[in-house]
Amino acid sequence: MPALSCSAMNCVYNQNELCSRGDIRVGGNGAKSSMETCCESFKERSEGAMSNSTGCACTKTGVDCKAQNCTFNDNCKCEAGDIHIAGDSACSCQETECSSFRCGCGR
Repeated sequence: MPALSCSAMNCVYNQNELCSRGDIRVGGNGAKSSMETCCESFKERSEGAMSNSTGCACTKTGVDCKAQNCTFNDNCKCEAGDIHIAGDSACSCQETECSSFRCGCGR
């Protein structure tokens, strides 16, 4: 499992830039750049909601990856040593991205 850090502070699963969901899904089938990926597991934190609705934040997280062109994708699982989900002011999954994506197009 990759070590995951996340700057999507508006996500209900974000706890001190770690993910409390336990696993995430990175979207971007056909992506050729990190800007064409997203964290499909992103869920916007609503006003007054608790900062975390599920479990504790962990440094290691399972990553189901649909970005087939990423060099770290091995049968839809992320094999990177660590990844970063970007989206400082994201309010939807489309405003997030896997900034660790590396295009292996033509591999």
